[in-house]
Amino acid sequence: MASTANAIDARGVSKVFKGAGQDEVRALDNVSVTIRENEFFTLLGPSGCGKTTLLRLIAGFDFPTEGEILLHGENIALLPPYKRPVNTVFQNYALFPHMTVGQNIAFGLEMLGKPKDEIAARVSEMLKLVRMEELKDRRTSQISGGQQQRVALARALAPRPKVLLLDEPLSALDYKLRKDMQIELKRLQHDTGITFIFVTHDQEEALTMSDRIAVMSKGKILQVGSPHDIYVRPVDHFVANFIGETNFLKGKVISSKGGKATVELAPGGTLLADVPEAGLPKGEISLVVRPENATLVKPGKGDLSGTVETIVYFGTDTHVHLKLTDGTAFMVRQQNAAGSGVDVKTGDKAGIAIAAGTPRILMD
Repeated sequence: MASTANAIDARGVSKVFKGAGQDEVRALDNVSVTIRENEFFTLLGPSGCGKTTLLRLIAGFDFPTEGEILLHGENIALLPPYKRPVNTVFQNYALFPHMTVGQNIAFGLEMLGKPKDEIAARVSEMLKLVRMEELKDRRTSQISGGQQQRVALARALAPRPKVLLLDEPLSALDYKLRKDMQIELKRLQHDTGITFIFVTHDQEEALTMSDRIAVMSKGKILQVGSPHDIYVRPVDHFVANFIGETNFLKGKVISSKGGKATVELAPGGTLLADVPEAGLPKGEISLVVRPENATLVKPGKGDLSGTVETIVYFGTDTHVHLKLTDGTAFMVRQQNAAGSGVDVKTGDKAGIAIAAGTPRILMD
């Protein structure tokens, strides 16, 4: 369980890169975020959103144009990397191929001038932590990609940093190995108690491993919350669309009370939806319905009506793509359990029932 103490406080951080001529690129725009001690925190967003720039500022590889970065209350924004109790695991691992696994893990400790017996003990501890004792004397050029990633983690953890930064370290692995390493990373974070700050564009990765997630776009943080909060209560269209598969419906509010609003939908009918914490937006509203919260029912029943356009089988479930009466695309995720759902084929008319309490109005 993450503690309430703060490992990192970024306060009003901006980073501007000078382009050709007078052009400027604002990679970070007045970003403020608090990362708690001992938590697995993920910066999530598409390429160019600023997540790696923020990671580099925490690491000391770049310096902010404006703002402060505090580590346990101390402003480190202008400290060089070697004076920060922070380590980074990169996408390419940056291992020394001519060295053994043990020598790679020991390298950073040797650069710090640690005694030989302390280095040996620490290398043994790290090998056990990443479950690679039997490969201590193997060169890193002779081990698999997943094993190389474990060595990179062990080397970064060996000096006992207060914060470990991970810049998309799983991107080079195949799907099955990535899934295995997601579990492994979470275990390592739990076992060491070190704050992990993880950068990824993969929303499934973020949902699987994180205590909290910051969703970023165009140099700003749009929402910070637990995986459950981000998924179930997205604040706007971008967050809802970026995290998981999503249906968007247009409509207008006809009444509201106690954090709920009755929405008259553009395709017809009404739904009761959660109101954002910031209040109801003005004018036409968008609301979000996750595909797993919709169920196919017989034509004329349910909250919406549509025509089946495509059926995609995924093994554990089936995705049914429909076109609603106003032309809006809508997807239902139907579990492939015995007796579940309504059998349909392409071209069929179908009703769609929406689970009570699941629709949510967005701020844009």
